[in-house]
Amino acid sequence: MSRPVTLFTGQWADLTLDTLAAKASGWGYDGLELACWGDHFDVRQALSDPGYCQGRRDLLARHGLQVWAISNHLVGQAVCDRIDDRHQAILPPHVWGDGDPEGVRRRAADEMKDTARAAAKLGVKVVNGFTGSSIWHLLYSFPPVSPAAIEAGFQDFATRWNPILDVFDEVGVRFGLEVHPTEIAFDVASAERAVNAVGGRATFGFNYDPSHFGYQGVDYVGFIDRFGDRIVHVHMKDVWWSSVHTEAGVFGGHTDFGDRRRFWDFRSLGRGAIDFEEIVRALNRTGYAGPLSVEWEDSGMDREHGAEEACAFVQGVDFPSSGRAFDSAFAE
Repeated sequence: MSRPVTLFTGQWADLTLDTLAAKASGWGYDGLELACWGDHFDVRQALSDPGYCQGRRDLLARHGLQVWAISNHLVGQAVCDRIDDRHQAILPPHVWGDGDPEGVRRRAADEMKDTARAAAKLGVKVVNGFTGSSIWHLLYSFPPVSPAAIEAGFQDFATRWNPILDVFDEVGVRFGLEVHPTEIAFDVASAERAVNAVGGRATFGFNYDPSHFGYQGVDYVGFIDRFGDRIVHVHMKDVWWSSVHTEAGVFGGHTDFGDRRRFWDFRSLGRGAIDFEEIVRALNRTGYAGPLSVEWEDSGMDREHGAEEACAFVQGVDFPSSGRAFDSAFAE
């Protein structure tokens, strides 16, 4: 049986969930990965209103859709980050509060604990998101950074996230970090270090997204082989990178997505450079049976056209693993 194909609603938060669900159903999706912003999934309402979670499921069911995961990237980002004015634009007012950085981080941590509880009430086993990082600004820095400063950043991550993960353990939900630049883990090496920082606890997993690896030069298929038992969710997103030198390199040159001078840019599925055939084969090797969730981002394409096209692409590229070797008949 093929894996369910879902649409991550984070890039569609300007639409009501009912409106988006109707569109996604028409495009052929099996379900939605609900973002905890817009009106798609409200953590506080899920915990305070006894009928809220069933209401979300009923709404999706009216459109023939299901839900397997929720995502709270925006709040998770604030748990470890160096807080500044940018965070006010992405955080709920009750998390931002008076903007005092440590208070924001503390309230963000509390909200992530509540997100785990809300996921359990909704009946899903995965919360995807970001962790933030107190040391991302030290990447490729000068003056040189001491190893102790980097280690302190991983310890800060462990100190802030272990109590959150304790709640995930209590309610039987796993956290899927989307390994991504600006997070504590952004490639294979830093992902290994993050796992070690939290003592290898099973609750800490990954929301695999190859688009954040390819343009960096990271082995995105090797990531699956290395962390297969920790991949709790998969984002299907493509990225293009240039085969020639460009005006804005891998760091982006402070250009916007879609700028022709960029070395890399996100593209609609099948229109970038990611080898999804090899990704599906690697997921089959690990036994991953969860959803393949389209995170649609392409500055050069109409999003509704892209979302429909992306659904068909994922359905076409996915296939189940074989239960037997192709030549096993000769051994019988």
